[in-house]
Amino acid sequence: MKTEDQLLPAIGIILFATLCFAAMDTTGKFLTAQLPAIMVVWGRTLFQTVFAAGYLGAVAGPKFFVTHRPLAQFIRSITLTSASLLVYYALSHVPLADVIAAMFFGPILVALFSAIFLREKIGIHRIGAILAGFAGILLILRPGMADASPWLLLALAAAVLNAVYLMLTRFLSDPVERRAAQFHTTSIGAIVLTLAIAYFWQTPDLTGFALLTLMGLLGTIGHFSLVTAFKYAPASLLSPFLYSQVFFSMLSSVLFFGDRLTFTTLAGTLLLVASGIYIWWRERKLGVAHTKPPAAH
Repeated sequence: MKTEDQLLPAIGIILFATLCFAAMDTTGKFLTAQLPAIMVVWGRTLFQTVFAAGYLGAVAGPKFFVTHRPLAQFIRSITLTSASLLVYYALSHVPLADVIAAMFFGPILVALFSAIFLREKIGIHRIGAILAGFAGILLILRPGMADASPWLLLALAAAVLNAVYLMLTRFLSDPVERRAAQFHTTSIGAIVLTLAIAYFWQTPDLTGFALLTLMGLLGTIGHFSLVTAFKYAPASLLSPFLYSQVFFSMLSSVLFFGDRLTFTTLAGTLLLVASGIYIWWRERKLGVAHTKPPAAH
């Protein structure tokens, strides 16, 4: 089957993956009303690690543990876990749509960080897209306006950490490290949070445990759906469809939490998405497209 024939099913799988991630974050926002954010992230990472280990053990045996770059895997996992903590603390105070939109500032920051730290050349087109992305994030954060929420600064900090996570994912791109990263993405964070959780522990009820398990399951299904999609079509073709998570999150924000989508949030989100897609298009056009994993997941 040709790549062109595989593209449509791959897009469908990508959309399903982003729907899983949006559902996971919706569940997490529900849980932050009754549990500390650190417990929500602990449950998500723990159960996702268990589900991922079960799947990887069945298809690859114990080889998925192997890594030749343990420090990079450790930093990548801790970076993602820290970003998740910031996201869920923000979700306990501000609308889901605002937080997830701010998180998608990450791919734009990757373009900026690549120029600063990796000495990659960026032209006037991508500089313009980066500036447009900054304008979009300012519209979402609304600094100086009466309805501005300081909690959104946590989402912005999470976006910075997510950009570091994305750059480390590029670094761990060879097959052995990529397979190990599928497991270590959450395993290290799960261990660290399990050691720290005693200071914040609140025993969830049966429904709470079920929702924590569901978050881990949704995260696992979403993650491996992405991996499956990238087997059918290049990441350079599929990356723009990752932004569908923003719109699924907006829908959840309105339907399940009764949030009102402001003009500034919508305008800022459109600017962010357009900037990210333009950077993707420019990289693809120049033949240097990179794989972009899902934000803070």
